[in-house]
Amino acid sequence: MSFELKVKSFIEKERLLQQDDHLLIAVSGGIDSMALLHYFVDTKEQWGIQIEAVHVDHMLRGEASAEDRAFVQKYCDNNGVYLHARAIPIPAIMAQEKGNTQLICRRERYRYFKEVLQQTNATKLVTAHHADDQLESVLMALTKNATINSMQGIRAQRFFAGKTLIRPFLTVTKYEIREYLLRKGLDYREDASNAKDTYVRNRYRHHVVPLLEAENPRVSEQVTHFTKQLQEDDAFLMALAQDVFSQIIERSNENTYSMKIDAFQLISLALQRRLILILLNYLYKDSNTIQSYALVTSILKLCETTAGYAEIHLPEDFLAVRRYGQLTIQKNRPLEGVASSEKKIISTANGWTTLTTGERLCLAKLDDLTSELLTDTAQLFYFNASKLYLPLYVRTRKDGDRMLLKGMDQPKRLSRLFIDEKIPLNERNSWPLLISQSDEVVAVIGVRMGMFFSTTPQPNDDTVLIVD
Repeated sequence: MSFELKVKSFIEKERLLQQDDHLLIAVSGGIDSMALLHYFVDTKEQWGIQIEAVHVDHMLRGEASAEDRAFVQKYCDNNGVYLHARAIPIPAIMAQEKGNTQLICRRERYRYFKEVLQQTNATKLVTAHHADDQLESVLMALTKNATINSMQGIRAQRFFAGKTLIRPFLTVTKYEIREYLLRKGLDYREDASNAKDTYVRNRYRHHVVPLLEAENPRVSEQVTHFTKQLQEDDAFLMALAQDVFSQIIERSNENTYSMKIDAFQLISLALQRRLILILLNYLYKDSNTIQSYALVTSILKLCETTAGYAEIHLPEDFLAVRRYGQLTIQKNRPLEGVASSEKKIISTANGWTTLTTGERLCLAKLDDLTSELLTDTAQLFYFNASKLYLPLYVRTRKDGDRMLLKGMDQPKRLSRLFIDEKIPLNERNSWPLLISQSDEVVAVIGVRMGMFFSTTPQPNDDTVLIVD
């Protein structure tokens, strides 16, 4: 099958083009992108489409980079193709960020592609990824982060900037592209950095791929078939997982998800993994985080049992907690301050005070206690105001906090109390404490009341704390 027929068949099978599409073709000046641009110059009437080109000069190779742009511009002028081009000072950005060169180049390049897409009538961005790129991507994923997603390699199309990115050359090899370009008598620019082993992809390209091709010259095509089958199988399983996700996972807000672990354990391991991937897609934007094998495995391990309390810290300050047979993933609440300006005052004149935990507190004189203050869920704690010296305060704990309990000669450390009462570790630093004027802890709200309080009024009690 000829190069042109092979590409045409792939475009039709994958439904990459529609009548009246307006393509924005990414062109570096190298062999792959020049073949891509020329293919659509030759076939645009056949497909019934419009084309424009976009080029980025990364300014990494001095005059050679500028010559790449001039080369692409000349081809576009000669063939009636409008070229969008920009020079981006990658060296200056690298000096400021100290990051990975390839990642920075890709980020800035696609940022410009997005800008042009949004400024024009283009419906699709087109890149020249081919079968050899697919092979290299799968090999890199296999040796670095072999997850279900990463092993699926490069997709023929995906959403990008509210539009679509397509890769019509994924079915053809580098050798076939070169033969096509030579047959057409077309020139291209060679990037000297492609010959270096500085970049990971280049090392695979120069040393690993030739060994595989010696065993099977069609290995790139075989991997392309493999990734396509994997993508189709995974799409089916993900559809099943999405249905199960809606049944067993509850979303409280954009940062809080929970599920019953026993229900999760009833589904197959294949769907369990995909449920976690769906969940990570809601939490994160970074694909490396979403596809992290270690992250997926650690959450799976957390769900191996329903017994006991356990937690793992996730990226971007998320926390996965197993408690009472339920898994909850939520933003880890930051530690609250203990400065006096951050304390909440609780007094008989304030009425109801709502805490961050959702509980409400109210102080009232016994003589002023009315039915309006008493709800079906209200708890009443009586005390003698002269012993606590109102007003009281609410703050979170600090090192060394202790509380005197009834029947004890010495105050108990709150760190020990939290352990005894099975308060989750991630909640202890934000748990509300009731404090006297002398900064003494007199109650741990919702957990234990100190020695000054009783659930029935004593002879000298004159005030009541209402917790609802």
